[in-house]
Amino acid sequence: MPRMYRVLAFWTGIFSLMGFVGGMPVLGLLFLGQAGMFFALSYLNLTERTYLYIFGVYLTLFMVGFSYWSVFMMTPGSGGH
Repeated sequence: MPRMYRVLAFWTGIFSLMGFVGGMPVLGLLFLGQAGMFFALSYLNLTERTYLYIFGVYLTLFMVGFSYWSVFMMTPGSGGH
């Protein structure tokens, strides 16, 4: 399971690089922070159950944040099409 967290750190690091190269520094910093978190967690050598609980909390926080942003922060019809 720690190796899987290193894989998550690798891919979030790649997304971070793509954000910086694409001119989106906020997105790059957000994914860089996630990559650092996953990388640090991978070296704690926790039990598999603990890793799954941490990942479940991570997914729950993401869904709450994404739902809040898409419902309350985005302006309807601002797609520019």
